[in-house]
Amino acid sequence: MKVFKRKNAVAKEIKALKAANKTIGLVPTMGALHEGHLSLVENGLANNDVVFISIFVNPTQFNNKSDLTKYPRTLQKDIDLLSDASNNIYVFAPSVEDVYDKNVNAIKFDFDGLENEMEGEFREGHFDGVGTIVKQLLEIVQPDNAYFGEKDFQQLQIIRKLVDKFHIPVNIVGCKIHREPSGLAMSSRNMRLSPDHMLAAPFIYKTLLSAKKKFGTKSANKVTEWVKKQFNGHKFLKLEYFKIADVKTLREVKRKSNKKKYRAFIAVYADEVRLIDNIALN
Repeated sequence: MKVFKRKNAVAKEIKALKAANKTIGLVPTMGALHEGHLSLVENGLANNDVVFISIFVNPTQFNNKSDLTKYPRTLQKDIDLLSDASNNIYVFAPSVEDVYDKNVNAIKFDFDGLENEMEGEFREGHFDGVGTIVKQLLEIVQPDNAYFGEKDFQQLQIIRKLVDKFHIPVNIVGCKIHREPSGLAMSSRNMRLSPDHMLAAPFIYKTLLSAKKKFGTKSANKVTEWVKKQFNGHKFLKLEYFKIADVKTLREVKRKSNKKKYRAFIAVYADEVRLIDNIALN
């Protein structure tokens, strides 16, 4: 396994891999790796000769400075974890200076309105930061395939839009959400949960499953009202939003259509830890 800290060193390696006709996979991460990340890596290894995993806590996608400061950083542990997985793994763990030079600012993107829904409403500038780092990683690594988890489904759709708008020759692969045995979606943020909040957090997925069941017979509005009631006065969890949206436009649904696919999206605070999840409804 090779570990790179500089993008120019990665560019040199990519040139050699391309010359040898190797197929390349990319798994962008912010580190604090868990089984969900490893499943993306496994997916990549099954379909490419080599897989690059980027480990970079990207400052421009955080709208909350406290969240950026407290985001778990476990680089050596991550590298040890990946070294056990395969020899065909390349880790790219750059510094902020290497990625952004002197200008730590995000590019302003237009994702045809996808960036304004849900997460965009509550995290101003978040998707400009995501777009900035993902575009740069795709340009540096030049992967054949790039792997993203469906837990961040809105991000996945925005990255597909990014690739389409900038004509980047890469296949974007969405991978299913990995869950704890309790149903809680795996996330690097879970390690910040207190024991009480860890016990309470599976209620999020349990509520999503019930919402999916209700969506078969009830309107989107009725299901949304029901979900909001479930969190009213909850001792450990505070609902930020619950929305039922069209998977393509990510716009909130007012009236159901048999021809469209829908997904339920949720964001919840467990004390100061923000957790997101989603589920396909039809």
